[in-house]
Amino acid sequence: MRYMLDTNTCINLIKNHPVSIQKKLSIVPVGEVAISSIVSAELWYGVAFSQKKKENEAALKEFLQYVELVDWPHEAAPLYGQIRAELRRKGKQIGAMDLLIATHALFLEKILVTDNVKEFERVRGLKVENWVA
Repeated sequence: MRYMLDTNTCINLIKNHPVSIQKKLSIVPVGEVAISSIVSAELWYGVAFSQKKKENEAALKEFLQYVELVDWPHEAAPLYGQIRAELRRKGKQIGAMDLLIATHALFLEKILVTDNVKEFERVRGLKVENWVA
């Protein structure tokens, strides 16, 4: 695994747009893309909150067949604490779920694919790519 997908990237893939994401994914070798269990939780929240539950649940289940799901490791907790404290001291906090996702990717030394680059760039050492741009 080389890449971890952020929630917004997963949503774009599920909706099949923009084309740039599909093109990039098509050249990435099988097994190189995964999602965090945190991203999975956010996606399931989206299904639960949506007005098209059955349709969105079916689409999510299909999507999940094609990506590796990686559990958030307890061993990453100290890194989470360090990153959160550092961002708070700088006055540059990020959302709680985004912080967990960033920590997971950084802990595993993977590239986080997101179109929310501004937020994730605040995390020192995290490699970020935007497949939308």
